[in-house]
Amino acid sequence: MKSLTHIKFLYVLFILFACSSVVKNPTPTHQAFQASLVSEKEYGIQVGDQLDIKFFYNSELNEQVTVRPDGRISLQLVHDVTVAGLTPSELTQHLKQKYAPELKKPEIAVIVRSFGGYRIYVDGEVNKSGMFPLVGHTTVLQALSLAGGMKDTARASEVVIIRRGEFNKPLAFQVNLRKVIDSTDMSQDIALQPFDIVYVPKSAIANVNVWVDQYIRKNIPIDFSTGFGYSF
Repeated sequence: MKSLTHIKFLYVLFILFACSSVVKNPTPTHQAFQASLVSEKEYGIQVGDQLDIKFFYNSELNEQVTVRPDGRISLQLVHDVTVAGLTPSELTQHLKQKYAPELKKPEIAVIVRSFGGYRIYVDGEVNKSGMFPLVGHTTVLQALSLAGGMKDTARASEVVIIRRGEFNKPLAFQVNLRKVIDSTDMSQDIALQPFDIVYVPKSAIANVNVWVDQYIRKNIPIDFSTGFGYSF
């Protein structure tokens, strides 16, 4: 029986897919446009990120902290500080204001050492669907490897990627991983962005098998295991 979390994820996936338009076989121009959606926006600190807080003139206050589930970090002198959603530069200015009453001239740098908040989601005809951390450069095929690979029932030629577009409007497009596997078009193995959803649909024959199982085997009292004989 599927967990409640998985059911909720499938529901969100259905809503996003229903509200988005699908672009098949993205061209390099389309890929460049997609990449710009994230690259033009400064990174926002996420829960689970590891931060280095450096004080140029007060090294005894230097800290390496992890953003807690409540979106906060704890620092000397100023205690709990809400950081989730702020960019590193915004947090730098915020900390300068917080430390101004305590230090004569606070000069601070915020460095994101590791990214714990970026995730991707893989579902459909894979062996281990779920949420996975996005660490560095990760392509669609690499994400499917994290999910234990595709099942024999997967439709590798029509893998769907759902991505947050401008104003969080979902964008969906298809990639043909068969062309990646046989090395005829490696551009189909696109790089994923934070919060992308990778959905692998069932093949046509798999859908037929489901229909046979649901509407024939379970409703008609025939022993299919014995097979049929044909004469021509």
